[in-house]
Amino acid sequence: MDFHVSLAGRGDLSVRIYRQLRDAVLDGRLRAGERLPPTRELARRLAVSRNTVAVAYDRLTADGFLTGRVGAGTYVTGSLPAPKPRKAPSPRGPRPKAIWRSLPTPAATVPEAPEFDFRVGVPDAELFPLETWRRLLGRELRSGFAHYVDPSGHEGLRAAIARHVGVSRSVRADADDVLVTQGAQQALDLLCRVLLSPGDRVAVEEPGYRQAKLLFASHGAEVIGVPVDGEGLDVEALPSRTKLVYVTPSHQFPLGTPMSLGRRTALLAWAARADAVVVEDDYDSEFRFSDRPLEPLQSLDRGGRVAYVGSFSKTLLPMLRLGFLVAPASLRDALRTARQLSDWHGDVAAQAALARFVDEGLFARHIRRATKVYAERHERLLSTVDRRFAGRLRVVPSAAGLHVCALADTDLEPVAARASAAGVAVQTLADLCGGSPSPGLVLGYGSIPAERIDDGLAALDAAWRS
Repeated sequence: MDFHVSLAGRGDLSVRIYRQLRDAVLDGRLRAGERLPPTRELARRLAVSRNTVAVAYDRLTADGFLTGRVGAGTYVTGSLPAPKPRKAPSPRGPRPKAIWRSLPTPAATVPEAPEFDFRVGVPDAELFPLETWRRLLGRELRSGFAHYVDPSGHEGLRAAIARHVGVSRSVRADADDVLVTQGAQQALDLLCRVLLSPGDRVAVEEPGYRQAKLLFASHGAEVIGVPVDGEGLDVEALPSRTKLVYVTPSHQFPLGTPMSLGRRTALLAWAARADAVVVEDDYDSEFRFSDRPLEPLQSLDRGGRVAYVGSFSKTLLPMLRLGFLVAPASLRDALRTARQLSDWHGDVAAQAALARFVDEGLFARHIRRATKVYAERHERLLSTVDRRFAGRLRVVPSAAGLHVCALADTDLEPVAARASAAGVAVQTLADLCGGSPSPGLVLGYGSIPAERIDDGLAALDAAWRS
């Protein structure tokens, strides 16, 4: 065999050998009837185990590219179609809808953690009780899950979530009201599927959560930003014919201020008059450092207008992809159907493990422990910003969550770029604004240890002054 196999690159070795031999057959570099070297010989040439090559040969044989002859070796199948010259993909291939050509494409790889990590919404993985989670998940995997389950999710987890949010957040719900999702983003997507038609108007906070805005736009909605002030969303600025309003009332993202009781009642009254749905995203209010928050919109709602969305991405780990939706009764059946048609029910073993994690009191214990850690970081960040950036940054008061917002008088995009080059990851407030960017920074403290905050802000200060 004159064809050369290269092991350069990433991925499973047997898969790489398989792909290179397959492609060589398809483009004619390995001809029909040509004999391949024995697995032992090719393994010796490539300095890999014989089993690695055998796995690749077995898959090629199963896919019809190779055939084995007893006592004679392994050969390229003689019945393959004549090879065709390989060409670049045609630019005239299928095209996505226009909206998908306008949305930003996600990065191909996840960037490495910077030296000083002030990214927003990133919890500390070191605080997650990994060994406990492994034990619970292993127990569920050993019990076996052989069948599809309710699209609403694992029954035990739905009941556990209903009890937890009832005690911690005064949310009115039982297990039947809860739909387990793959994070908050899927909850929003399901609501779009059952509520929105192309051209429907959606109101979002300005500034606000960018991924929600993009999701609504991807469903063909007309997304309109509504200003936020010290009391939260300006209800009087809501446009007419709005079908859905997306808000973060407990800890406004990114400013951090809670929505006042007056604004909450005004928003609910407006929703009743406008026949609109209010989506309440309670994304990180589990971590509170002072007084108990105001009642959520869902607990004040008497007209079935509020869909309450929560997530375990901040309280546990983003990789778990677990969230939930407490839906109005009128939407429950449609949401279950939409969930079944999209991905049926998600990872049942992880849902069952989380149910035990909550029921055994481990989740509440984790929240108490993490809150103490984040409270220390929150105070350290506030005091350092006040000392080092006096006159340049004005911190917006906030008593919850994993970030603080600091306003400025000048554009900080160049500062953020220089800071990034120096190993300091920060996000500008302008990144989260629509047509009228506001100068400022959003500083996360979820994944930076308290003892690293001073040095990180010193490096940010140096980048600012350079």
